[in-house]
Formats: sequence, C-alpha cells, structure tokens
Amino acid sequence: MSGIYIHIPFCKQACYYCDFHFSTSLKKKDDLILALIKEIELRKDELKNETIETIYFGGGTPSLLSNSQLLLILNSVYDNFNVVKNPEITLEANPDDLSKKRIKSLTNTPINRLSIGIQSFFEDHLKVMNRAHNAQESKDCLSVATQYFNNITIDLIYGIPNMSLKKWGQNLEMAFNFGVNHISSYALTVEPKTALDSFIKKGTYPPLDETLALEHFNYLVKSTKNEGFIQYEISNFGKPNYFSKHNTSYWQGKKYLGIGPSAHSFLGDQRSWNVSNNTKYIKAIQNNKLPITVEKLSKIDRFNEYIMTGLRTIWGVCFNKVEEEFGLKYLEYLKTSSEKYINLELLYIEEEKLLTTQKGSFLCDGIASELFYI
Repeated sequence: MSGIYIHIPFCKQACYYCDFHFSTSLKKKDDLILALIKEIELRKDELKNETIETIYFGGGTPSLLSNSQLLLILNSVYDNFNVVKNPEITLEANPDDLSKKRIKSLTNTPINRLSIGIQSFFEDHLKVMNRAHNAQESKDCLSVATQYFNNITIDLIYGIPNMSLKKWGQNLEMAFNFGVNHISSYALTVEPKTALDSFIKKGTYPPLDETLALEHFNYLVKSTKNEGFIQYEISNFGKPNYFSKHNTSYWQGKKYLGIGPSAHSFLGDQRSWNVSNNTKYIKAIQNNKLPITVEKLSKIDRFNEYIMTGLRTIWGVCFNKVEEEFGLKYLEYLKTSSEKYINLELLYIEEEKLLTTQKGSFLCDGIASELFYI
C-alpha cells in the first residue's frame, strides 16, 4: 500500500511562523492545477504495482481550490493508479473556507477526512500568528463540520509566548467538546527566514520559552489521554480507529509520491523532491520534464531515518527489524548508544522494541540524532 501527497501552494496570507512553500498570489492557480494533473500522468509508473491507500491534499491551503478543481486532480489519480475501494482522502482546510455550504458540498466528493487548521480558539493568538481566520470562524466551522464528517483532525499550536496554562487547557477543552477524533498539536517553533524569526531578532516579539512549551506539552499528553486519545506519534493524538493512515505510512517507511512544487517522495531506497518555485515547476511540467532532485539512500541513511521516525511513534524501533534490514553491527551499535538514555529514563525497552518515555518524547528528535550511525 502506498500514498499520494498533493501540494497546493496557495494561501490567502502568510502565517508568521510558516516555512512551507506557498504563494499568496493565485494568478497561476489554473496553470498549476493542469501541471499537477500532468505530473501525476508523468509519474504513473513510479509506484509500479503498488496500490494507493491514501490521498492527501496539503499545502498551503488546499481548501482555496473549488470542489471541481479538487475532483479534476482526484480523477487523474484514479485514472493513473490502482486505488483501493475506500481510500482515506484528506483535505487540509482553513476555517474561513469552510462555510456550511462548502462543508455540505464536500460530502458529495470522495474526500472523507478534513484536517482543519484551527491553531487556537482565541483571537489574540490568531492575530499574533497572522492567521486568515478568526476565533468565531473556528467554532462555527467545527459546529457544522462535525455534523457532516466523522473523520476530522484539527491542528493546535502550543508554546505561544504569554499563553497561560489555563488558556492552553481551554483550547484543548473546546476541541474535546466539539467531539473531534484526532488532534495534531505542535510547539510554536522559529524557522529561519520566517517573519517570526525576524520579529524575535528585532525584539518586537518575545523569544520562545522551552520551559513553557514543555509545560503545555505535558498537559496536552495528560489531557488527551484522559479523553480517550492515544498518542501514537509525538505530535499526533487519535481516538482508536482514527489514526491518520497517510501520516502513519510516512512513519512506518511506506512508499509515497509527492506531487506539486516542493513536494517530497519516498520510494524505499531513494528520496526526491520537486523544485520549490511555482513558475519553474509549471514550466518544466509543460515541457514534459520533472523538476525533481533525487537522492539515493545508503544503508546508513535508511537506518538513521528509521531511528528518527520509529522513536516518534508508539511502534518504536524494532530490534528484529534493525537486525534483519541493517545487520547485527547496527543492532549492537543501537543497543550500546541507547544505554545512556535508558539510564536517564528517556528511553526504555519493551518487547524487543526501543521506545521513548513521556519525559523523553519532548526531546525525541535530539535523542534520535544522538543515536544516528555516523
């Protein structure tokens, strides 16, 4: 089973923290859609005999596309790939795009999962992040969406300077009250060359506080658990049967194609990514060329990636898999290098799997990098 990710690189406005590829100009939208369809056709043989289990519209803001535009792209996927009978098809959407009319119309498409970028239910937080929607739109869209869609995930951001633990708790409580079955929650981070990075350097925005973020994270883990959510990945919390199949395939090392400018693909022994420029992407595709960079993955690359993704999930790093795929030398290295973090109660071993403790999960990426084979 494989997945297809489709990058829609358009947004109404730029969120201050975002470093994903996007454009606030929609002038090239029609040409971009035609290019996406053509790229799908050009790459139809890359997954060979794989069956497509998940399709994910990400961005950017895919909800800026009309239903008919989304269907054109979906039809191209179905025309060129073998898709399972009931695939998980996710649409990332912003609250301001999800009117009752739009939500209702989406039920007449194959899209069966909504990923809604709430980020916060409070106006002051949304303004600080320069989100396009307001707090009331967040609540209004969820009130309607939960009536028409059972499979909904929302994004929430924690670690925002001056966000009290009480307010963070209220954010979570509102999410629980709407009855969503999945929450993706991330700490606010400062990415290079973003507006947020510039503001902090100029002193017009307070620096981020890792202690505050950790406090919010621990409260998040405890609260979601009390509500019946399972933290199946560091930043992802789902009720049973509501884990993201698409994102889980990333963490479990399944193959996937990334369609669109800046989109990444993974085919087991190689990783590739498209050019992060709409004009260059469209022009290349129009000339029947793939604007793609390919990286062959060595055994060390694949081992390190497995450590990074495995430690982030409830499935952990399986010792048997390490030995079978990489050899006894890698297994012995992993066991030896992980002893330090086991003694610090950041990692533990259970059923021949290496996993992170709750204490270690917040530091997971840093720990994983220390376990990389160099």
